[in-house]
Amino acid sequence: MRIQILFGLITASVMAFAHADGISDLKQFLGNTHSLKAQFTQSVTGKGKAQVSSGVVAIMIPGKFRWEYQKPYQQLIVGDAKEVWLYDQDLKQATSKNVANALESSPAALLAGDAAWEKNYTLKALPDQDGLTWLEATPKRDDSSFEHIRLGLANGQIQRMDLFDKFGQTTQIRFSQIMSNPKLDTGLFHFTPPKDVDVVRE
Repeated sequence: MRIQILFGLITASVMAFAHADGISDLKQFLGNTHSLKAQFTQSVTGKGKAQVSSGVVAIMIPGKFRWEYQKPYQQLIVGDAKEVWLYDQDLKQATSKNVANALESSPAALLAGDAAWEKNYTLKALPDQDGLTWLEATPKRDDSSFEHIRLGLANGQIQRMDLFDKFGQTTQIRFSQIMSNPKLDTGLFHFTPPKDVDVVRE
């Protein structure tokens, strides 16, 4: 009987020790992920009706990403670790930013950062919810457009991103059909503006 009780206590202790929190899961994701491809659904809520969009994201760590909105409109954000392009097909406008000034241009830019999370954010583990381990990231810089960001992870992958900005808007992103470490064409992360678009450099 004593052996069974002792075994139960040891098992419970091991399980408690092995239980990961959101911060350790994020570190595991960053340590194990070299590339990623997924579908995403994005919902932006504020004072008015929620705006829902969807598309495809591809990431190559460190620093390269392609965030492609497909519905209800087409828009492209591409980063090659040096420069970030924002291309609006309907407006026929392409905007270029230095990657150091464009960390928050896209959630993909945050995910593609090699050590950006611990360098730029204060991390705090949150209680598990909806089958995910969660953490909250609060920007260290006062000029950040975000109040804080929440990440939900499962099975070593980021499943949810909730971004809360200083204007009262919340952007919720759900990832699906996640492919971990696929072989990606490096051409995905290069952008050349079409000849008939206005180019703005910031």
